[in-house]
Amino acid sequence: MAEKSKSRQRRSRGRAWYWEQTDSWYFTPPGTKKRLRLVDTTGRPVRGKENSQLAELALARVKADGDWLPTPEQKSKVVIQVAMVCSRYLEHCEARFKHGNLSSDYHAEVARYLNELCAYCGALAVDELQKGHIQHWVESHPTWKSTATQRNAMSIVMAAFNFYTEEVGSIHNPLVGMQKPPQCPRLHSFSEEDEQLLYSATDDYFGNFLFAGIHTGLRPFCELARVTANDVIESERGMQWRVYASKTGKTRTIPVRSEVAELTRQMIEEVGADPTTTLFRNSRGGAWTKVAGVQRFRKIRQDLGWLNDPVRKQYSTYTCRHTFAHRMLAGYWNEGQGCSIEVLAELMGDTPKVAFDHYGREWGQHYQEPLWTAIGM
Repeated sequence: MAEKSKSRQRRSRGRAWYWEQTDSWYFTPPGTKKRLRLVDTTGRPVRGKENSQLAELALARVKADGDWLPTPEQKSKVVIQVAMVCSRYLEHCEARFKHGNLSSDYHAEVARYLNELCAYCGALAVDELQKGHIQHWVESHPTWKSTATQRNAMSIVMAAFNFYTEEVGSIHNPLVGMQKPPQCPRLHSFSEEDEQLLYSATDDYFGNFLFAGIHTGLRPFCELARVTANDVIESERGMQWRVYASKTGKTRTIPVRSEVAELTRQMIEEVGADPTTTLFRNSRGGAWTKVAGVQRFRKIRQDLGWLNDPVRKQYSTYTCRHTFAHRMLAGYWNEGQGCSIEVLAELMGDTPKVAFDHYGREWGQHYQEPLWTAIGM
């Protein structure tokens, strides 16, 4: 019959115990599972199974010294506030702006929206921030009715938290998965009559700027307003422009129509010897800014009585870009042979998906002519 194994006695917590493997005495502090070796008055380990009294005396000295109960480590947790995240992203954008890697318009928008957010919940800890706070912050601005404005505000806030999370790495991004308002399709564009009214209601400086925008589709202030003589390329087939998009950080080369090429050569003659001067300038000789362009177009709407028109009151300088897209899809300059979304995206500096979301999906249901042409009717 096999010999019955001896039951292992549980080591008493709070008393010294002997470990045969090291021939030493130990104790286990309350609330822990670690072992600590007992030492005599000279600092040497208490050894030998027979020295239990010496081990108990060593343990008594430990208790008398106050080293018996472990002290919990007090870790001072730094509370990261929403304002700290916004401030760090503003510093990042400021540095990029100084190096020319960020447009002044975007830099100004970042400062405006993040300052607005800090006024709303800047003192709130990031751990306590919820998506509902951002939604309520956006909805609490009565002037932010446009979904584009709401998307811009939310995109900048999400970019700030994404940047801070990637840089620090020790915090959880509370805005992951937050849904932004859907993209609004660009359905408004100028008719031929509207286009001629625009030119008649303003001076040649702004009229030329609008004309170039309608016939090239460039973003008005971050692309068209920055075109210089150095960006013009003359080729055998015609003129091309080298366009840098500060929004995407990419440079593309696009062909321009003959009427735009003729206007460009006229602008180059007016610029003179300095090829770095912008071609489309205001009456003071400076480049068109977003503030000046918005104010000028607002005055045009007022002078033409468009403020009472439910459609025309929504026109803006950016409608020039939308007009170009709609005319390209409809084949306005090509005897009804519209271009594809891929070609339009390349000309406008968008991805095919963005171009389709903005101009192809909904507008195709409102303008059926290309669809009839595609099926040969």
